Amino acid sequence: MFRAVSRSFLNRAPRAHLTASCSFSSSKFLQKDPWVLPNTPEHEVKTRSPVDLPPPTPLPRHGEDTETMRARLVYQSRKRGTLESDLLLSTFAQERLRSMSHEELKEYDKLLDEPDWDIYYWSTGKRSPPERWANSPLLDQLRQHARNEGKVVRRMPDLDAH
Repeated sequence: MFRAVSRSFLNRAPRAHLTASCSFSSSKFLQKDPWVLPNTPEHEVKTRSPVDLPPPTPLPRHGEDTETMRARLVYQSRKRGTLESDLLLSTFAQERLRSMSHEELKEYDKLLDEPDWDIYYWSTGKRSPPERWANSPLLDQLRQHARNEGKVVRRMPDLDAH
């Protein structure tokens, strides 16, 4: 019934009226795209943290054992807020967290307190890390992971894989 009514309407409607209501413009859109692509100079500048930004203050986690910390870090590696950071950190966590010592886990926890785009650009070599991360073996491991020299196809790990 709907189809018959629609065809009936279209057959009676003047063609000029239909064309005018569905017209498209070929002129350029005058506003800039607010969502610049990652790894472009515009994005790198837009997401740069101030150089004098103090290190984040971590939340106190009294009495957290190593396995609880490891599980929390898996979750925090997956749920960053940007797909690029989610993929990079969750695959890194899947490969490395199980073999990390308690001290290495604490260092990784501190790294996750940093802004997402800073971690992403430090690990991909697009930005120099601040002094507090300049000589970090953990950040070196993350850089190696980001280079993906084995050309591994990566996807978000399953939650039960840990």
